[in-house]
Amino acid sequence: MLMQDKFGYVTGVANHRSIAWSIARALDREGCRLALGYLGEREKQEIDKLVVDLKQTPLLVSCDVTKDESVQEAFAVLGREFGRLDCVVHAIAFARREDLDGRYTDTSRDGYHLALDVSAFSLNCLARGAEPLMGAGGGIVALTYLGSERAMANYNVMGVAKAALESGIRYLASELGPKAIRVNGLSAGPLRTLAARGIKDFSAMHKMHAARSALKRNTEMEEVADTALFLCSHLSRGITGEVIYVDGGYRIMGM
Repeated sequence: MLMQDKFGYVTGVANHRSIAWSIARALDREGCRLALGYLGEREKQEIDKLVVDLKQTPLLVSCDVTKDESVQEAFAVLGREFGRLDCVVHAIAFARREDLDGRYTDTSRDGYHLALDVSAFSLNCLARGAEPLMGAGGGIVALTYLGSERAMANYNVMGVAKAALESGIRYLASELGPKAIRVNGLSAGPLRTLAARGIKDFSAMHKMHAARSALKRNTEMEEVADTALFLCSHLSRGITGEVIYVDGGYRIMGM
């Protein structure tokens, strides 16, 4: 029970196939008392269907990361209900479909701002809210992808947003380290999630990953969830500012 008597906040649960949901299940399995963030009523209804499978009934917290007052209220609720936080999982990203399908060169100004705001700056918002509740230290984990450092087809502005996210991880790790708050990234191989449906030719990317990775197979959701659990727990107490790759060795292989 790695997370017994610990409190965690997981954002980005969309449905039963989302990475955030698998991470929430792993944390719950290890005894963590959870809060799950949701954007609107539709997301809340989806989460309501899922939580029956958890050992403990989670706290559901409304949070729109594009609005400072919403983030502040969410962490006020977490403070009142939990009193502290031991881990936060950032699993939030968004870009308009037209800014993924077309050329990166043609990304609109509004589309660029939206992708960077939701996918990268939101980590700052969560870290700022969590800091006062992590008096005893803790782990913040953000989900990223290899498109942050390689030009991946049909990833475009999201790759730029993930690069900003990873840079933010390092700066936050540096600033929050003296308070024993660790900030790390988790870069998973392609998984069949709701977000993946927005990427053109995802099936071809998925197939190519299995063929070229060192393990010669695709990444499994449980592998990602268990790595996030590790980064949230005391087992990773000496790791911060890093991006951990859970991609079967795809990143290390030559073309």
